[in-house]
Amino acid sequence: MNERADIRIVNEGGVAVVEFTESIVSDLDGIAQSARLLKTFIDENQPGRVIFDFDQVSFFSSQVLGLILETRARLLDWEGLVAICNTNSQLQRVFKITNLDKIFKFFPDRRSAVQSMTSDAIEDSVEQA
Repeated sequence: MNERADIRIVNEGGVAVVEFTESIVSDLDGIAQSARLLKTFIDENQPGRVIFDFDQVSFFSSQVLGLILETRARLLDWEGLVAICNTNSQLQRVFKITNLDKIFKFFPDRRSAVQSMTSDAIEDSVEQA
């Protein structure tokens, strides 16, 4: 059994950034461990903003979508927000096909995601979706 999580969580400008550590995120045990790590982090810190950074990712399994949706559901308990950044065209297509592009805010890079998530501007754009 793989006990290694496929994510690392860092604080950047008061925003929790979830970095994927593998280019192909499809190992079920790794995703399950990542979900446990993220759940513990959320329970202990109750972040108001979480960004999923896909900079290193070229492919992910559908379980990753579940991880993101579960995070969103947990953060909604205290009106927290989730955003996504650094998706390549293939990953962006997955979000579009699944209509998740309508419920998440996407940013071209981490810097713009963090900047926006630390301002109130994102709330208006997410509420309109």
